[in-house]
Amino acid sequence: MQDGGLIGQTADVNAEELEAELRALLVPYEDVLEAAEIYGIEVLHRPGARAHDWFAGVRPGKGTAKLMLLPLKAHPELLEGVSPALRKRVSGDALFTLRPGDEALLPELEWVVAKAFDAYVGTPPDGDG
Repeated sequence: MQDGGLIGQTADVNAEELEAELRALLVPYEDVLEAAEIYGIEVLHRPGARAHDWFAGVRPGKGTAKLMLLPLKAHPELLEGVSPALRKRVSGDALFTLRPGDEALLPELEWVVAKAFDAYVGTPPDGDG
């Protein structure tokens, strides 16, 4: 995973920069979770978890960046209260697809990731909650 950068800023970025920003959303959880690879995609999961029991991962798309947030499959209520703009970026059960120009959605997505982490392990990484 990579260190953070522009979260919350609205500067125009390309898809690679957006992918880096999505990876930055996961940085706070790297101290609690382990990195693993599944189907060639780096994901975070609980220490000792089975291969398909993972939290989140980021992958590139064609001109997009994709955040897979597996807790959404078991907890669709995590999307309650999200903006229509972010909801439009959800496909399938657990995939957010962002395009350059969607940077303003990153703070809200960061909030969803924090809620998903809480559902995945029970407490956020900073112990608040």
